[in-house]
Amino acid sequence: MKKFLVLYLIPPSVMDEWMKTPPETRKAEEDKMSRGIQEWMRSHSRVFIDPGAGLGKAMRVTQGGTSDARNSLVMYAIVQGDSKEAVAKGFQDHPHLQIPESSIEVMELFALPDQAKA
Repeated sequence: MKKFLVLYLIPPSVMDEWMKTPPETRKAEEDKMSRGIQEWMRSHSRVFIDPGAGLGKAMRVTQGGTSDARNSLVMYAIVQGDSKEAVAKGFQDHPHLQIPESSIEVMELFALPDQAKA
């Protein structure tokens, strides 16, 4: 089986709007989403090599130095499957997709040439 990186994305503008939601409403919805994701992951546990984690604030590194950065990435996981298409299809009912404008990206992981020899 092949390995795949799964990235969960939410546009920063959607997150900004969400943060304007009253805290008690936000907590209730976040708890509901968390339960849904946990249930989904339990029912799909056979595909996960690493269930991943949430991602914190980003830092961009360039030749000119470092700076704070913003992107759409919020979580990751590493899964196994026969093909990118098959893995992607398996995520079509993931609760993350209930978030407006959210998406999930799937990409194959492969060893770099020097790592393949190690």
